[in-house]
Formats: sequence, structure tokens, C-alpha cells
Amino acid sequence: MGHSQLEKQKTHEKIVALAARRLREEGLEGIGVADLMKEAGLTVGGFYKHFASRDELVAEAVQSAVGSWRRRQEEQGIDPTDISLRDYAEEYLSDVHCANKGEGCPYAALSADMARSSETVRTVATEGLRKNFASMTARMPHPDTAEARRNAIITSCLMTGALSLARVANDEALSNEILETVRGFVRALADDEGQTKAAG
Repeated sequence: MGHSQLEKQKTHEKIVALAARRLREEGLEGIGVADLMKEAGLTVGGFYKHFASRDELVAEAVQSAVGSWRRRQEEQGIDPTDISLRDYAEEYLSDVHCANKGEGCPYAALSADMARSSETVRTVATEGLRKNFASMTARMPHPDTAEARRNAIITSCLMTGALSLARVANDEALSNEILETVRGFVRALADDEGQTKAAG
């Protein structure tokens, strides 16, 4: 790859990463191309050297956001599949994650937006859900695969909903109560699953 192509790729990745963060903070319709490019230190005209349309950028940004947690773990030398259900829930339902929408779970930040978005964005989000459910199923130490998947889907939905509602509440005590209540529920599930596996 030539120098100019490498620079173009780096710029492209910079725009996508910025968009992935800003869209989680503001919503899929919350930021325009002009504002985004200004924030990236680039001209609006330069946008079309990288993307055919805003929709194309949004799809790429959502894809980046969907895979961001896994990438961060791998960059730290951590295999995401090695993270236990308990540890995953502690991180996901933390005050830090709750306070940082821009770097967090795109489903907690953007589910309603993605549901109303283009088929391309919904396809990207759907593939992300499939991967997330598969990863969560692997964290469920239940001997029955169907039961493990059922619990994985319930737990994923519960945690995403809890994070979303904790962010809605402008009462810090209530927000913390939501997070802690669901953390406790998942801890108990992890302990029960572990006992089930040991008994099996």
C-alpha cells in the first residue's frame, strides 16, 4: 500500500471511529456530516472521498461500534471468550460504562434508532446481536445448550435494558439501584449456573 493510500485509510478510520463515538452520544440523526468533519479537522468536501453517502458512514460507524468492546479486549491481550459471566456483568453494568455512552454498548445507546434505520444498519446490528448471543451463551456454564442460549438472551436483554434505564434516570440513587439490582441478579445466575454445572 502506497503512502497516500495508507494516509487515506488512516483518515477513513479516524472518521469512522469519531462517528461511532458521536452517534452513540447523540443518536443516529444527532450529528451532521459538516459537524463531524469539522470535529475531525477535515473539510466537508473531503467526506465524499471516503463515503458515497451519510448512510454509508452510519453503517460503517455502527459496525465499528458493535465490535468495539471485543477489539478493546483483544488489544489488551484478552480473549473475550475467557471473560466470565460475573466479570462481564460487573464491567457492563458499571458506573463507568453508564457514564460513557460514546465508548460503550451501541445497543444500550442506539437500539431505538437502529430499529428505525436503514436495512443496511439493521443487518449490521442483527449480525452483532447474533455474535453477542453466541458469546453470552458460551459464558453460561449450563450443560443444556438450549437452556444456556435462553438464559444468554434473557441476560443480554436484561443488562442492555438496565443500562439504558440507568442512563435515563436523572436521579443518581435510582440509576445506581438499577445497575446494582441487575448486577446482583446476574451474579446469582452465574452462581446458580456454576452449581448446575458442578452437579452435572
